[in-house]
Amino acid sequence: MIYSVKQTVVSAFQESYHILISLFKILVPMIIVIKILEMTGFVAILGMVLSPVMYLVGLPGEMGLVWASALMTNIYGGIVVFVALAKGLDMTVAQVTVIASMMLMAHAIPVEVQIARKAGTRFIAMTAFRVVSALIYGIILNIIYTSTKTLTEPAKVLWSPPVRENTLTGWVIGQAQNLLSIAVIVTLLVFLMKLLKVLGIINVINSACGPLLKVMGIGKEAAYVTMVGFTLGLTYGGGLIINEARSGKLTHRDIFFGLAFMGICHSMIEDTLLMVSIGGHLSGLLWIRTIFSVLLTAAVVRLSAMLSDRVFYRYLFLNQNA
Repeated sequence: MIYSVKQTVVSAFQESYHILISLFKILVPMIIVIKILEMTGFVAILGMVLSPVMYLVGLPGEMGLVWASALMTNIYGGIVVFVALAKGLDMTVAQVTVIASMMLMAHAIPVEVQIARKAGTRFIAMTAFRVVSALIYGIILNIIYTSTKTLTEPAKVLWSPPVRENTLTGWVIGQAQNLLSIAVIVTLLVFLMKLLKVLGIINVINSACGPLLKVMGIGKEAAYVTMVGFTLGLTYGGGLIINEARSGKLTHRDIFFGLAFMGICHSMIEDTLLMVSIGGHLSGLLWIRTIFSVLLTAAVVRLSAMLSDRVFYRYLFLNQNA
């Protein structure tokens, strides 16, 4: 018994180590690249490109810079720019919910899509899926709120992220803290997964999530990692799915569509609350977005069933041995 526990602990640490090495090989270079893009003005240029697109979702053109910041950095980057710009725009709760929802569905593309790519998905396919899904959702949400004349009251920003020291040293310290937090959480998740497997609870989770995954057309073997991504975030769910992909326990199609669903519907607790704090409404941030994500994934899975393996591996997945 003691030997078995010791073996499990050692195995969990080894597994965590391999997952973190894979993640950090992606995260560290991408963090540096993103910083360079910010310093060279690329984000501002992308904001100008996206400005006309904002009118399609009923938003002022200035929100293009907000979405661009979220796309290239992360949720917090988008929120910082939003708080700075929103003060003079008199936006409604509906409008804030639209831009907040779009940021939730498509953000941190260089990092999160690179994580998905490590599991075998193609970068362009996953990027296109997330950005287009966010845009379609923004259009739908705007139509719903406009046609029903709901959430027309002025939005109130209740919280804004603390401003870090604007120096290279401050940036390095902040990123190091983020990486440390990721390392701790991933290690705890691996231990939890081991424990749930030993106790047989993982089978209960798979069975409980089975009906929802069946609606989307995703195998129940992907249940745990999909739910981790859904509740906690793509970095953690993606890290686990990379590990599961290497083990051969998941089909390539389950990997792709599990990550596609996680891409547009993840970190539903923390990130959703963040967007509520800047004036968004739960109707669009949580309930409608979850339904939309499930139905969209289900539709895409069924449409993809008509694709041959040759087309699937050429355009959606890297290769059969990924």
